[in-house]
Amino acid sequence: MQPLLIGDRLGQLRAALTTTHAAQWRRLYEQCAWYRGQSPPAEHPTASITYLGPAAMNLALAYRLTGQPGYLLEARRWIGTAVSYPHWGKAKMPDHDLDAGWLLHGLSLAYSWLRDDLPDDEAAALRAKLALQGERLYAFAVETEGSWWSSSYWQNHNWICYAGLAAAGYVLDEPRWSDRARENLATVLDLMPGDGSDSEGVVYWRYGVPWLAIHVDLLQHAEGIDWWRRGDFLSRTFEWRLHQCAPGFEENIDHGDCHDRRSGHSVALYYKLAAAYRDGRARWLADHVADRHFWREAYASGVRPGVMPEAGYELLWYDPQVPAVEPADTVPTSAHFPDLGQVTARTSWQSGAAFVSFKAAPGGGHTAWDTAERFRRDKGWQTLNAGHHHPDAGAFVFGAHGEFLAVDDGYCNRKRAAYHNLVLVDGQGWAGEDRYQVYQDLPHERQARLRDVLTGDGLVHATAESAAMFDPALGVRRVDRTLVFTPAGRLVVLDLLAADQPREWTFLLHSDWPAELVGGDIVLRSGPAQAYVRQVVPDAATVSQATTEIEANPTGSTPSLRIVRTLHTVRVQVAPVVRTRILTSVEPTCALAPRAAVAEPVGCVEGVGVRFGTDGETVLLAPAHRRIDGADVRAAAAAVILLPGSADRPAQVGVVAATHVDVAGRDLVRSDEPVTGVLPWPA
Repeated sequence: MQPLLIGDRLGQLRAALTTTHAAQWRRLYEQCAWYRGQSPPAEHPTASITYLGPAAMNLALAYRLTGQPGYLLEARRWIGTAVSYPHWGKAKMPDHDLDAGWLLHGLSLAYSWLRDDLPDDEAAALRAKLALQGERLYAFAVETEGSWWSSSYWQNHNWICYAGLAAAGYVLDEPRWSDRARENLATVLDLMPGDGSDSEGVVYWRYGVPWLAIHVDLLQHAEGIDWWRRGDFLSRTFEWRLHQCAPGFEENIDHGDCHDRRSGHSVALYYKLAAAYRDGRARWLADHVADRHFWREAYASGVRPGVMPEAGYELLWYDPQVPAVEPADTVPTSAHFPDLGQVTARTSWQSGAAFVSFKAAPGGGHTAWDTAERFRRDKGWQTLNAGHHHPDAGAFVFGAHGEFLAVDDGYCNRKRAAYHNLVLVDGQGWAGEDRYQVYQDLPHERQARLRDVLTGDGLVHATAESAAMFDPALGVRRVDRTLVFTPAGRLVVLDLLAADQPREWTFLLHSDWPAELVGGDIVLRSGPAQAYVRQVVPDAATVSQATTEIEANPTGSTPSLRIVRTLHTVRVQVAPVVRTRILTSVEPTCALAPRAAVAEPVGCVEGVGVRFGTDGETVLLAPAHRRIDGADVRAAAAAVILLPGSADRPAQVGVVAATHVDVAGRDLVRSDEPVTGVLPWPA
């Protein structure tokens, strides 16, 4: 059998080391030099040993490409250490989880590339160890089908363990393993969301999705089966990841379990997606990260093993024939990902842009939530492990001028709605929260959703519904949040809240730095950025500040690891009422500039509105009754957003679910069917 993943292109790869692949070759040989200075522990540590797999792979690849004996000697040292451990994994599920999957993959490739060059006894020992560990992992997968990772189709543990099992099956000619892994991969690709989104968040996207690419690549090389276009997820997931980049591309929007905001990049995966789909944007981002942000990603990231051990795949997956295409040239500044119920927007693709992300969906996203219910009903299987998906429906993240202003909680083991920019009812968050898997065992009908979505021309409008997520004893009837992001980077948020009896409603706003209360406004500041937050609440309300402490252990394989984060929280508490509304406007500006002209409420006969004074951007909302009368606008619509023209853009009007819109006495919309879109301002 030809060397796995290399096949008949060894000569081609060798020639490319001094030409098209010189930068990738440098990454690989520098990584191998780093291994030479390390001492893998003689005894299995309590912490994770996943890094041993890519170490063996990278060293073996360097030897296969160059024939330099030092790489072979070093590979033997790392392989020998891994083979000597009686089990792979110690603190959590030895032989049956991530450590085993990572090592099976890396050492299987090392065996494929080195078996004829290893001493006979070492080759035999490696083969025997792979056979033992592969059988252990395979048996566990069979025995636990219908529970945990064996059939957790939307979860990184499933993808990693089966990719490792597939690699071992191919190199040892054990079709039971590779066949089962292939069948699982088919199910995964068929069931992943078609919008390319990942409910586990950006950090677990960069940790888990490379393994789907690894497995598809293995399948193509070993069996000649091309599944790059099986389902839509892989072909569309880069689009989702691109829109999760904070302006400047160094940091990421951190919905879900995110160790930090600098753990989101995989240069290797970007190269593979660029090659598989001829996507120049993915090539551009890979080059951009490699040139500008690589070492910060390597050393500031909380994800392990991290980006450095991906050197081998950076070389194998790099295709110089795909030209780089900068996102600013081709990619819209707003996007909607319906499966995850997420909208994102930014004022531009420049580093100082204002940006927002807003989301609401069932646990794992709509596809996973509905499909898992069918598996539960038809087979009694537990297939949805949404432990990295937070109780965050209706939450938003917002920033400007290169900084985050309204922030999310990041990684959290005991997840709570109070850790997000949400509304509490009588001080309570969601039913069933304050645990790792807040969606586990919830009735299928307990779903949040996003509706009335408009994205386009730098404008976003959406309404999140989350009343179903609260304890039924509270009698919550409405927790609807409508969010509008304008092309100028302003934010308007309308919360419509109702219950069967008077309840206290608490609006939460989290930031990295303490907020300031200035003349009735809330002022958020962070480095060069600031934002003025103004609220209109028709009922008695008090404003206070507190700190919110969040603690997490991102991996059971390393019990001693702890992440602690402190959020600074503004609490706007509305005295008990049956129903209320909270209208919030956010005006970002440079912290070194004079105070911004903050928004003012618009007097409306029907609906509510906000006008921004500097250029007259006006947001008029009626998400429930859909009748607007104010600011020279009369409409049967959920929203009308007036966008005066500028030197860069013509005057426009955004409308949502509109059957009639009259602006200053001129009909803009008159339709039997609701219209949602961005229309020219009537002449």
